[in-house]
Amino acid sequence: MSPPYNATTTATELVTEYANLIQGKVILTTGVSPGSLGGHFVEAISKASPSCLILAGRSAAKLDQYSKELEKVNPNLRIITLLVDLGCLTSVRKAASYINSHESIPAIDVLVNNAGIMASEYCLSEDGIESQFATNHLGPFLFTNLIMDKILRSESPRVVIVSSDGHRLSPIRFDDHNFDGGKTYNRWVAYGQAKTANMLMALSLSSKLAHRGFQAFSLHPGVIFTNLGSHLDWNTDVGLQSIDRQLGNREGWQGFNLKSLDCGAATHVYAAFDPALKGSPIPVYVVDTFVPWP
Repeated sequence: MSPPYNATTTATELVTEYANLIQGKVILTTGVSPGSLGGHFVEAISKASPSCLILAGRSAAKLDQYSKELEKVNPNLRIITLLVDLGCLTSVRKAASYINSHESIPAIDVLVNNAGIMASEYCLSEDGIESQFATNHLGPFLFTNLIMDKILRSESPRVVIVSSDGHRLSPIRFDDHNFDGGKTYNRWVAYGQAKTANMLMALSLSSKLAHRGFQAFSLHPGVIFTNLGSHLDWNTDVGLQSIDRQLGNREGWQGFNLKSLDCGAATHVYAAFDPALKGSPIPVYVVDTFVPWP
């Protein structure tokens, strides 16, 4: 039996179907900015009257701009903006403290860890961690755990972690996550390490907190050209095909199957709200708005 949704399913379609499940929910999404997957996700669900959208990002100006755009879509929408740099653990702790002390946010129904960077040049975070691992994993890991009490106050708590099929590029390099001070750095291996960590985080949270009715999902949204990869010249060899071929991955000989923003954000919506996932065994990794394997 084929899955009910696929790679062509759109976020717009799913929001219409899940409208009663989105209505009244408090949803916190990181990495929200115009033209991003996170931005499209919150724009789509804003039409279904959630109780509150908490928009987290690094730029106060972009958050303010996007809040105003969402208010045009739904003038009655309650929006809270949260300034946070996930690559800085001090910033993460400050943002989590703000959420925990905010009396008008008694619970968070859905946390979508969407923010991230991809294939950046080698640099260390303020905490001395390779920047992709810091921003894509350690920051979201700390933030999620610091606000977990508020998440668990929800009647149906969910955490969605935007990973990638880029996890194929590397396991976690437990013995050398900083690539020998950059000497052995490969931007795509570093990206793969962080994406693998995302998947393992979802698995760990689900297994430890399932008895509380909690669920966590990681997902691959597909290949969508957004500002995430705007620093790369995709008309040249950016190194991805080369590393895939070295590893023997079929992606090294295949082209990209591109998606629109609306199709890419559909998997966000599916993982955050699909009711059938409540009965899913763990681990759950979502691709193209369905679970490819148990």
